[in-house]
Parts: sequence; structure tokens; C-alpha cells
Amino acid sequence: MEVDVAVIGAGPGGYTAAIRAAQLGLRAVCIDDWTTSDGQSAPGGTCTNVGCIPSKALLQSSEIFDHAARALGEHGVVCAPPTLDLGRMMARKDAVVRQTNDGIRYLFRKNEIEFLPGRATLRRRTDAGDGACAVDVVVEPGSRTLRPRNVILATGSSPRPLPGIAFDEQRILSNRGALALDAVPQRLGIIGAGVIGLELGSVWRRLGAQVTILEALPQFLGIADEQIAREALKAFRKQGLDIRLGVQIGAVESGAGGVAVAYRGADGDAMLACDRLVVAIGRVPNSDGWGADAAGLTVDARGFVAVDEHCRTNLGGVWAIGDLVRGPMLAHKAEEEGVAVAERIAGKAGHADLTRIPSVVYTDPEIAWVGQTEAQLRAAGRAIRIGTFPFSANGRARAAGDVVGLVKVVADDVTDEILGVHILGSGASELIAEAVVAMAFRASSEDIARVCHAHPTRSEALREAALAVDRRALNV
Repeated sequence: MEVDVAVIGAGPGGYTAAIRAAQLGLRAVCIDDWTTSDGQSAPGGTCTNVGCIPSKALLQSSEIFDHAARALGEHGVVCAPPTLDLGRMMARKDAVVRQTNDGIRYLFRKNEIEFLPGRATLRRRTDAGDGACAVDVVVEPGSRTLRPRNVILATGSSPRPLPGIAFDEQRILSNRGALALDAVPQRLGIIGAGVIGLELGSVWRRLGAQVTILEALPQFLGIADEQIAREALKAFRKQGLDIRLGVQIGAVESGAGGVAVAYRGADGDAMLACDRLVVAIGRVPNSDGWGADAAGLTVDARGFVAVDEHCRTNLGGVWAIGDLVRGPMLAHKAEEEGVAVAERIAGKAGHADLTRIPSVVYTDPEIAWVGQTEAQLRAAGRAIRIGTFPFSANGRARAAGDVVGLVKVVADDVTDEILGVHILGSGASELIAEAVVAMAFRASSEDIARVCHAHPTRSEALREAALAVDRRALNV
């Protein structure tokens, strides 16, 4: 079967690439082997099935429960302490996932994209001439062979286990197991204080678990701006998350009584006893199992497929995107690359700017940023000016009773171009989009400062931080 584009993987990068290819008049096929527990196909990849979508559903539900338990009284809403129905909460999460699966299927039908449930394998062509695709794609079950003019690899990533400690999803959990618990653990241990560890820790802490997070690095959330990370750490510890930094993990023993984690911290050797242990120490690209080696695809020692700046691999007509290649492992980064590759295949000037990819941690308060941090810029010898504005001085935040956090704008000292924006606070995941747009057009802090923002809104905090770059903030 000849097609213009065969996309392997129906996660955010893959299904988006297929849709854009179809919009451009190309015949596209998308192959994915993700299935539900009852054997039904489930397009959407890790993000939809056991990542972004279910975690945000549980974060929302657990935040409502926590708010009802702790904060309604100050609003004059008096009610009995809330009772948790975890089964119903999990059912809602599962329904949101199914709705998203169904939405992707609808988009495939709408754009006349053939979706093939199954496992794809690359097979090197022996008759590929100059300019021809170097591989065929064999789909199982059925041994169906596709002869595509282009292949887009979008196979995503998987959670990284501790060396020698496999995930059993009963006591030693990846994100998949941590999103499917049938009871709130009394004691939950988490290894890794990154995005996944913090989000999952927040969910179960709100629902009543005693959560301890062990992090190897001595600095909290080192990928974020240091000032923002310090304030976030204070907020999380105040909420009850026990976050221990600079620890060295030793032996991990799992048994009927729970999990025991030996570690060395600042005070010497210690032991963490917990009912469940979530391992959130990063993810590894899914570059095994679909014939990469046999096809001659170049894969580095860490499992990433080697690509150029346009996401082309070393094989003619074969492209790779998302978690499979260099850059941040983020769903929206994969989407950008998927669109760009589809446009390049169609002869257009597709482009994905990896320097303008926002990052978000969906905790409470949320953390979001785009661009470079203050420390990165100073280390590079860049002369900068900084403006900050606290949500405690923002009218909308005060009215909502949610004033934790701040906005930080970093600009070039001479040109005033915005080089980074960092936000800690409620709604940061939405507010960061304005900063991304501004930076995409190489705006200055003055540009944001001169734009009228509705009052009262949290977005005013971004404008005030931009004003503060030039020491002109109005409300502090």
C-alpha cells in the first residue's frame, strides 16, 4: 500500500503530524499499538492515556477536594468536611481519557486519515533509489506492508526505572501505576522532585497521603529559575510535602508490608518506609522494538534518534520528532515538530523554535516559564535587568484568596528584549502564553508594559513585572 506519510505513534506529536499532512493534501496513515486493559485501541499515546490528561484530571479533582477541606470557610461557605469517593474520582479521570481518545479518532475520520491499531516495524528497502524513502513499514497483526514516501517516527518515551528495580505497578510505581491507585496510601514515597514527582505528590497529598519526596540534586527544581524554585519549595513544604534534597538512594526492598528505601542524606544514613513508591527520575525514548537497528537508523547511546535541525534522520524520507529526539520531553514540543515536519514534507517552510517552548508544572501554585533563567544569563555574561511583581499585590489574586507567588521578567540591559519570563502562582500555565507570544516577536519589556491589561486580572501581574524592569511598577 503506497501512502505519502506513515506516522508511527498516535501521541500528540504523531496524530498532529498526520492531521497537518492531511490538511496539506497528503495521504496519511497513523499506526499505534496502545491499548486499554480490555484490548481496545487508545490513540493519544502516553500523554492522553497515562500522562498529561489523566494527571490533570486528578490534579483538578484533588484540588477541589483540598479546597473544600481547607479554604471554603474563609469565603463564608460553611459545610461538613468533604468525604472522598476515590472510585468516582478515578471514574471521572477515566472518562476524560476516553473522551480524548474518541476526539482523536474523530479527527482522524474528519481528515480522512487511516488509523491502524497495531505495532509498526521498519524494514529497509533494497530498491530505494535517490530521493526515495529508505524503509517500508510492516504493521502487525496482519503483516500489512506500507510503502510510504515519508515516515515520521513519533514513538514517545517511557518512564525510567531505578537500576535493578522494575516497575510492578503495585508497590513500585511509574506514573501509570500512580494514576490508578484504588486507595489513598497512608505513606507515599516518591523518588524524584521533578515535574512528575511534584504533580503526583500533590495529588495524593491533597487526598490524605503522607508524602515524602527524595531528590538527588541539592537544588530544588534546578531546571527552573532559582528565585521561583525557592518560593515554590517554601509553598510545597508549607502544604505538607516532605521534600528532602541532596540524597543518595541505596537499596530498595519491596514486600507485603510495603517498600523500604535506604538513602543517605545531609544527616547521614536513613530509611524511608512507605506503602507505595513512585519512581519519577525521568523518561527514556522508545527507540527499541520497531526495527531501528536493522533499518540502519542512527541512535545515540542514550536511545535518542539522531536528527538534524529539521528533524531529518540519517535515512532518506525518515523523520523523527518529540520525546524520541533532542530537546525537552513535552507534548507541545512534539506537536510543534510534528506540524513543522508535515509542512516540510509538503514543500513548505515548516519551523519549530525550541528556544520558545514553555514549561509548566501543574502543582498549586503552578510554575511556568519560557526562555532563559537569571542564572543562565549571568553565567553567559549577559547584562540584564529584572522586574518582579508578587501576586500578593494583585487585586484578582487577593479577591480569590490565592496570593502565593510572583511574576519575574528578565530583559536585556541594552535592547530591553525579553529573554525569560518565570511565573509562580495560580493560573501560571495560562499566563505564560502571553510571554511566549511576546518573545516570539522579540518584544521588549516596554512592549508588554505599554499594553492595556484588563482589571482586575492575574495577567496584570505580568504587566507590572514588565514595568518593574524599568522600576515603574504601579502597585508595589
